[in-house]
Amino acid sequence: MKNNQKNAHRVVADNRKARFNYEILDTYEAGIALTGTEVKSLRQGKATIGEAYAGPSGEEMFLYNAYIPEYLQANRFNHETRRPRRLLLHKREINKLIGATQREGFTVIPLRVYFNDRGRAKVELGLGRGKKLHDKRETEKARDWDREKARLMRQKG
Repeated sequence: MKNNQKNAHRVVADNRKARFNYEILDTYEAGIALTGTEVKSLRQGKATIGEAYAGPSGEEMFLYNAYIPEYLQANRFNHETRRPRRLLLHKREINKLIGATQREGFTVIPLRVYFNDRGRAKVELGLGRGKKLHDKRETEKARDWDREKARLMRQKG
């Protein structure tokens, strides 16, 4: 991705704990099938995907447990806040993800929800394996050391 393209993305929701809890091996970009009130609510930027996950249902992939709050101006035409939302992927990507989750024990985790430069809502999905406790400790130690190293370099000038 080029720098100018990356800046065009407006991130709506970010799953910051995903990279700590999972070892992300591959990432995919998927569209989401949304209703009008969901899009308007996303544009307000109040969605959360902290406990969301993606999984197969038949021949399709769905995003489960993602919270998009109700749009206040929609009154009775509002959407269900935690409904399963269909992910728009190519058939071979869906088959690859389904195979990885069923055979190899991987998990599909949404990393962030954003609007691309054309104004379309997208989800960045990560294919990952859950980290063990000792792996999480190693990650935390490495992060602390990097922070300490940066602090020492700033002090030296």
